[in-house]
Amino acid sequence: MRLREILLTLLVLMFIISMSEETCTSRLHITAVEGEPFYLKYCSSSAKHENKTTTMKWYKNQLHGPVELSSSSSPRIILLGYVLEFWPVELNDSGSYSFRMGNDTYDWKLNVIRRSKHSCFTEKQVISKVVEVKKSLQIACEHSYYQKLANRTLLYKNCGKIENNQNPFLRKNAEFKDQGYYTCMFLLHHNGKLFNVTKTFNITIVGDKSNIIPALLGPKLTPVKVELGKDVQLNCSALLNEKDVIYWNIWKENGKDPNVHEEEVMKIRTSEGKWLASKTLRIENVNKKNLNFLYNCTAASKGGIDTKSFILLKKEDMVDIPGHIFTRGMIVAVLISVVVVCLVTVGFIYRVDLVLFYRHFMGRDETLADGKTYDAFVSYLKECQPENGEEHTFAVETLPRVLEKHFGYKLCIFERDVMPGGAVVDEIHSLIEKSRRLIIVLSKSYMSNEVRYELESGLHEALVERKIKIILIEFTPVGDFTFLPQSLKLLKSHRVLKWKADKSLSYNSRFWKNLLYLMPAKAVKPCKDEAEVLPVLSQS
Repeated sequence: MRLREILLTLLVLMFIISMSEETCTSRLHITAVEGEPFYLKYCSSSAKHENKTTTMKWYKNQLHGPVELSSSSSPRIILLGYVLEFWPVELNDSGSYSFRMGNDTYDWKLNVIRRSKHSCFTEKQVISKVVEVKKSLQIACEHSYYQKLANRTLLYKNCGKIENNQNPFLRKNAEFKDQGYYTCMFLLHHNGKLFNVTKTFNITIVGDKSNIIPALLGPKLTPVKVELGKDVQLNCSALLNEKDVIYWNIWKENGKDPNVHEEEVMKIRTSEGKWLASKTLRIENVNKKNLNFLYNCTAASKGGIDTKSFILLKKEDMVDIPGHIFTRGMIVAVLISVVVVCLVTVGFIYRVDLVLFYRHFMGRDETLADGKTYDAFVSYLKECQPENGEEHTFAVETLPRVLEKHFGYKLCIFERDVMPGGAVVDEIHSLIEKSRRLIIVLSKSYMSNEVRYELESGLHEALVERKIKIILIEFTPVGDFTFLPQSLKLLKSHRVLKWKADKSLSYNSRFWKNLLYLMPAKAVKPCKDEAEVLPVLSQS
């Protein structure tokens, strides 16, 4: 009797040890689903760990260092020696955990993911299985740790409960309709609350892979260039089943060619259990009878056949491009490329001249029926001081002389076109609305109270209403534009023109061409008496 008790105790201990090994958490990186019970268990293999005096501690590693866990850390956390249980695990439980016992330490990285609100399972926690049709499909709802604690286990397919399933275990011959997601749900009671642990399988049903239709590799017709009197080898390869055959059809009406020989089949077994077969046809001393004749290779099985053909062509019969024609073609192609690059480069450099020529040749006029009165409103420093006399003269004399008298534009000049005594602010806003462009003659002394409203009103029209375009003329080198509003940085760089004194005097200078390019297209003829006049600035 004493011996029987000892044997029974040993069996119980062996069972406990085996269960302990099955439920130990050996993976370093673990993913859990929020709202479900979860556990970490240290795998003990050393005999010294059985010493009851050895202290076992659990820690959660924070940025400032490890924090020891205890039963008082959270009502959801329970410490059971080697086991750390969460009832349930939540998103904020993600992190690094450590188990320490004596000099031994073991670490885990836990990542808690959100539970799907629209499904009974989370796709990141799915186990995928592929089953061939008519083969055995088995789904066992087993859990090494929670199954013994579960009050009830249910099996669902695509989140719908499987009816008439008393035992949560599915076994049948697979059909295509069996494909889907199968979820095992273990119902657990803990401290008066009901929890569930899920385990989901993604079952994919595929066709029978035991046999395939033989397939020859390569194109169905392969031309081969040969030289008369030389030997040639034709290689035919196919993917076959074990009992399939591959052969050459080499018989002609008058029998078999004496110079054509069929080699033995070479087979290699693939990792999928199929066969890669190769059969070579060797033709010795090729003659004219071998040319333009189809040599057919066939692979056959119970499921079907596949055939491909080889045809021998004399090398001279192949159409080749003569060397001199190829050389000439390459030279022409290079020349065309160079010409295109040159044309694009010239077009980019002289794009302003090309646009102005196009406008003049076509007689384009963008000012018709747009409801605008002026082609441009000129904003400039109104105070005519000795230090800015040239700037003032440029704005009120030079611009009107060139743009109006020579090129036929109509400008709005404050000192000339605004009637004194009126509401200046309203008048300026109205004039800017009636203008197609806003020309700003910019210098270091430009920003004053008199022009600030002109600038702000023009920027609003340009950047918000998009009813006017701004042209910025840098009359004197400014260098630092920090005194201007930030919105002026939104202007395109090609809308900023620089006046370069003597270089910009001629009507044909780059400055006036760029200014005309930015002005609206207008079909006008320059005045004859002004055609040769150069804009003049007063000397101070």
